[in-house]
Amino acid sequence: MGASPWIVSNALWERIEPLLPRKERRFRHPGRRPLPDRQVLCGILFVLHTGIQWEYLPRELGFGSGMTCWRRLRDWNEAGVWQQLHEVLLAELNAAARLDWSRAVVDSSHVRAIKRGGLTGPSPVDRGRSGSKHHLITDGHGTPLAVILTGGNRNDVTQLMPLIDAVPPIRGRIGHPRRKPDSLFADRGYDHDIYRDQVRQHRIVPVIARRGALHGTGLGTYRWVVERSFAWLHGFKRLRIRWERRADIHEAFLKLACCLITHRQINSLC
Repeated sequence: MGASPWIVSNALWERIEPLLPRKERRFRHPGRRPLPDRQVLCGILFVLHTGIQWEYLPRELGFGSGMTCWRRLRDWNEAGVWQQLHEVLLAELNAAARLDWSRAVVDSSHVRAIKRGGLTGPSPVDRGRSGSKHHLITDGHGTPLAVILTGGNRNDVTQLMPLIDAVPPIRGRIGHPRRKPDSLFADRGYDHDIYRDQVRQHRIVPVIARRGALHGTGLGTYRWVVERSFAWLHGFKRLRIRWERRADIHEAFLKLACCLITHRQINSLC
């Protein structure tokens, strides 16, 4: 049997550890020694994978208290650790020619927000209940390139250009870092000519389904990868329902999940 998914592998830790902010040493009144970062990260991953509430994190696992894990997740997110980690992993895939730049695919998914909070809103697909949306852009293989969190009432097309702009400059190949695909695939929810023109201004070919067009246009042949990526994202139980009142904590979980999915893609190279 393989290791539990919340146990941080050596390969993943080698990539994360250099990105973590350094703690200042306290010579006077040192107090209790803080729990090692690697153990706390295991606790964060346990919550992400199982969906358990912070206060119920089992202390016997040795990952620290739920509050300790929550604070580290918050601090590391504020320090940009997950964004930096994602860029490192994407660069590795790019160096191995495993990013498909011929096209990118965008889509969104709604999740219910139990405690409301920032970046929530009445969902038109869930009887007006409070919810949030995960907006995702992937490469042609379904590897996450960027993710955005908004309220559940935000129209998908309003996040089209922010998603394109959120793709970081990805290194790994000779020449300038790349951040633009050749084409962009999207469903009917993004069918607005104004946005098509904006995509073209970025020198990207828009391939967006038209409202009223018959099904069977063939776009699903390319768009299915983003739906699979959402299945991967929501395989992390903590992302199926938004429990966090604070938007930054839910965003941190989202970005961390994208990193883990990207790391799986790297593992498939071995």
